[in-house]
Amino acid sequence: MTIPDLFDAAGVHGWVHARCLGTGAETGFGADEPVVLASVIKVPLVLEFARQVAEGQLEPTDRVRVREVDRLGGTGTAGCADDVELSLRDVARFALTVSDNTAADLLFDRVGVDNVRSLLAELGLRATTVAGPPRDIVRAMASDVGAADLAEFARRFPTLTDEQLLATRALDPIRTTASTPMEMTRLLALIWSGEAAPPQACRQVRALMAQQVSWARLGAAFAPDATVAGKTGTLPCVRNEIGVVDYPDGGRYAVAVFTRGGGTRPRPDIERAIGAAARHAVEELRRARGPGTVHPPPVSGDTP
Repeated sequence: MTIPDLFDAAGVHGWVHARCLGTGAETGFGADEPVVLASVIKVPLVLEFARQVAEGQLEPTDRVRVREVDRLGGTGTAGCADDVELSLRDVARFALTVSDNTAADLLFDRVGVDNVRSLLAELGLRATTVAGPPRDIVRAMASDVGAADLAEFARRFPTLTDEQLLATRALDPIRTTASTPMEMTRLLALIWSGEAAPPQACRQVRALMAQQVSWARLGAAFAPDATVAGKTGTLPCVRNEIGVVDYPDGGRYAVAVFTRGGGTRPRPDIERAIGAAARHAVEELRRARGPGTVHPPPVSGDTP
């Protein structure tokens, strides 16, 4: 099946881009079209946090408290029943490894939304926009469907149609946190080469992405001897993942897959389609690479 066939079979619109980090070769489908990032934005967020730590602007052991008013619901501290106190570096860990939205909110508060925007601009990622932290995205969605507050939005959510949800600002790449698949693989290439921020900051982001607990998309698609460091992104009718795939022969590939549609319920077939599209794109690059191609060296400071 072709990449469009994979998306069609799952009943979604899809976009993908893959980049060989050894040769710079690229392939994709709709790779320069705008897409909703959802929690993929946590990668540049944690990168900016790690940059500020590396440059002495933040102390990673500073404590933050997650209160009831902060919690959005979901994974990690976002779904805790009681107040939680933890370090900033653990906030960053939760944001990337379990996609904790409240952790991301608190990290945005500490590092500054404008600083994340500035970092992206400095990296030349002009198509990547940041509308705000996760709480702002959810509040915008609630407002757009006419809910008075988040509690009312949660009550009404099961009754909302895909059309109502897709019409909200949160799911419109022109009006929300967004990018393109091509810019996301460019971001990964810069992180993996150590050019996106001080080397220790890039190492921290790579290490946390390698510990992501979600494996049903990219992680499940590749052979067991390949390793995947990734970050998912999920909103109603939106399912994404970006990541870097390392092969035992030294081949290393950045890949980004974004989908739109398919409703709000769990859809294992869409999860599989995301992984299959990523594998299809990466295998195309591997076939084109041919024998004798120089592999990229191991990333400094990372476990091979």
